[in-house]
Amino acid sequence: MTWTIRPPRAEDQDMLAEIYLSVRRQTFVWVDPGKFHHEDFATHTNGETILVCEHADGALAGFLSLWPEDDFIHMLYIRPEFQGLGAGTALLQALPDWPQHKYRLKCLVNNRRAKAFYLSHGFAVTGNGASPEGDYEELSFSPV
Repeated sequence: MTWTIRPPRAEDQDMLAEIYLSVRRQTFVWVDPGKFHHEDFATHTNGETILVCEHADGALAGFLSLWPEDDFIHMLYIRPEFQGLGAGTALLQALPDWPQHKYRLKCLVNNRRAKAFYLSHGFAVTGNGASPEGDYEELSFSPV
C-alpha cells in the first residue's frame, strides 16, 4: 500500500479525534468507554508533534504523536480497517532519524497486539508502571 505521512491539517482534526476515540473504545475494552471523549484528542496531544498517515484514496488511516523533547512516542493509533497493512510501520519510519535514533513509549500490558507490533519493530521492554487505564510496560527502541 501507498501511504503519505504528513503534518495534520485543520480539516483533519475532527477525524483524528474520531480515530482516537473509536480505537480506544474498541481496543481498551477493560476500561469504561464513558471515560473516553471526543475532546480528549486535542487535550492529550497539546504541544506534541503529530504525523498523519493518509491512504492513497485520501482516507486518514491513523496518526502518531511525539513528544520530541523526550523522544517519547505518546500515541500511535490506526483505524481497524487499516491495521496490519503497513500504516503503523510507515508512521514509525517517518520519525526524525528513524532508525538511527532512540525512541521510547508506554504500552498497556493488556494491549497485546500493540506490544507485538512494537517488539517486531525493534523495541524492547525496559520498564513498567501503572496508569488509570492499567499496567503498562515501557518499550525502548535502540538503534543497531
